[in-house]
Amino acid sequence: MTLIIVIIILTSLISVIGFNNVEIFDRFKFNAYDVKHSNHWYRFFTYGFFHAGYIHLVINMIVLYSFGVIVETYFQNYFPVRHLLYFLLLYTGGLLLSVIPAFGKHKNDVFYNAVGASGAISAVVFSSIILYPSGRIFLFFIPIGIPSPVFGVIYILYEAWMSKRAKDNIGHDAHLWGAIFGLIFTIALKPSLLLIFFQQLGFSM
Repeated sequence: MTLIIVIIILTSLISVIGFNNVEIFDRFKFNAYDVKHSNHWYRFFTYGFFHAGYIHLVINMIVLYSFGVIVETYFQNYFPVRHLLYFLLLYTGGLLLSVIPAFGKHKNDVFYNAVGASGAISAVVFSSIILYPSGRIFLFFIPIGIPSPVFGVIYILYEAWMSKRAKDNIGHDAHLWGAIFGLIFTIALKPSLLLIFFQQLGFSM
């Protein structure tokens, strides 16, 4: 069983428990006010295992599996001894760091809450873009595949814009900073990947 499957099973089980137990859901969701004023620092991690509903959960797990398999495969090739550790660091790092901006903005707002693994999943998606730039990303409403680097640029610009303007209860900050972390972390693991990335896009360096 791969690590990605373990994460999906664990996240799904915990999310379903949260759907059926409001007390547990409230205890472990991300609430910036409780983190600061009650020292509930564990919420920086636990919130990623809970979701707002079944649709939220299913979409996140499908995306995680689709791109996680790519990342796991490349990590196994590049880092045969430490690939599990590096994938775990990628995922948990994206989970933890992507919610820091929300903490900064809402640490005195008792009503701000967040759940979902979107920040960690963004890190995985953007790691896959660096590792496999010739891939294409298919969205539900677009019948043709978008080149991964093109999708990446559009995604980051969109999330940066929405994080400043949107009031739609979607964690655009988490999406943005998770993506940035995924890029930086993957390149830091093996800087030559950046050269390989541009070579696969047809740039000679």
